[in-house]
Amino acid sequence: MGKNKRLYVVDTNVLMHDPTALFRFEEHDIFIPMMVLEELDAAKKGLSEVSRNVRQVSRFIGEMMSHQGATDLADGLELQIPDGLDLPQSRGRLFFQTRMPEKHSNLLRDGSFADNEILSTAVSLKESSEAQDVILVSKDINLRIKAAIVGVTAEDYFNDRALDDLSLLYKGMETRSQSFWDERPDVDSWSEGGDTFYRVPRLEDENWYPNQCIVIGEGEGVEAIVSSVHENHVILRLVSDYSNGKQSVWGIQARNREQNFALNLLMNPDIDFVTLLGTAGTGKTLLTLAAGLAQTLDDSCYSEIIVTRATVSIGEDIGYLPGTEEEKMTPWMGALTDNLEVLTQPQEGGEWGRAATNDLLANRVKVRSLNFMRGRTFFNRYVIIDEAQNITPKQMKALLTRAGPGTKMVCLGNVEQIDTPYLTETTSGLTYAVDRFQDWEHGGHITLRRGERSRLADFASEAL
Repeated sequence: MGKNKRLYVVDTNVLMHDPTALFRFEEHDIFIPMMVLEELDAAKKGLSEVSRNVRQVSRFIGEMMSHQGATDLADGLELQIPDGLDLPQSRGRLFFQTRMPEKHSNLLRDGSFADNEILSTAVSLKESSEAQDVILVSKDINLRIKAAIVGVTAEDYFNDRALDDLSLLYKGMETRSQSFWDERPDVDSWSEGGDTFYRVPRLEDENWYPNQCIVIGEGEGVEAIVSSVHENHVILRLVSDYSNGKQSVWGIQARNREQNFALNLLMNPDIDFVTLLGTAGTGKTLLTLAAGLAQTLDDSCYSEIIVTRATVSIGEDIGYLPGTEEEKMTPWMGALTDNLEVLTQPQEGGEWGRAATNDLLANRVKVRSLNFMRGRTFFNRYVIIDEAQNITPKQMKALLTRAGPGTKMVCLGNVEQIDTPYLTETTSGLTYAVDRFQDWEHGGHITLRRGERSRLADFASEAL
């Protein structure tokens, strides 16, 4: 084997996270230690995503063994891409640990930690393999630190990243200077259905995205949303102004430019998928609920609002919860109930009015658990996925493919607050969705920057 062909020792958490990782190392070889197989076996039972991934890894290996009639695994298996996986044909081989290494006493004192045994295997491979560079691949930063201490090259698993750096993520809004108009003297404008449109010529090397929010000029400036993108021009539509007293959404007014853009995206029936990113207190949940209530109860665009979220605790778990699915989800939906209280303050009617409003909302706003989404189809619903930064790309796909005709999906989240193990800002399902949907004509995105909760919350967000 040539020196440039590497041998990747794959940690259990990589396969638990992405079962197709076996086929993503191009022409290089993969080595699976016996301890990794033990850990996969221990994790195969259950209905969690990790358990499903583990079972898929075992199926992949089993299929390769049966196709290749492997009885002696000393020479490894050829990595054959399974049907249905759109990946370049792999040319490497998959090797298993067929003999146990001599114990490295500095790693395996008093028995064996699983991580240390995997590391011990990598050390012995490095010592015995002259022809190949041995690289340990793990999502566990502590194991990578240990590997560096004992002189083993270790890398994170990068193939699941939606993009290399969060700063490259599509922001959804772009500010242009006043010279924008001077560079384009031949701009057409017209009114249609109460909206004002501009046909703007495209200059070379300009990137435009459907439903992108555009601010042109300083101060007040012109605020518009890209209605459609063509080869030689784009169509801009001036936004509705929800920040003045004349126009509001379910009694809510935009307090800044980004919130106004968000309400325009949420209220547009041609946009089926909206993603809102922002730190605590930027108004993501309040704006989304206000738009949902206005379109469900006032305009009858949707039959009901469905709210779901990843149930990841900020502190210790409080144990099993009694009751129905909706009752079990209630503690997780504090953000929803807090915002509903703001939105349902009756102008008149006192306690009777409030009770009637709450009864109406109980029938039209449903809380659902992520666990029971598989196989469902939502027809004509307004679906809110809260805390979407804690959802994996695979879970995000499973949720978005629930949408039936007439359904709008809204994802909310803050990628700086990820609580799910092994998910990062660049591998979160929310980042994945923003990146993949930026070119779709029926998708919209905006990053909310300014906190509008309170002066205390704003200061705490910055100072702590």
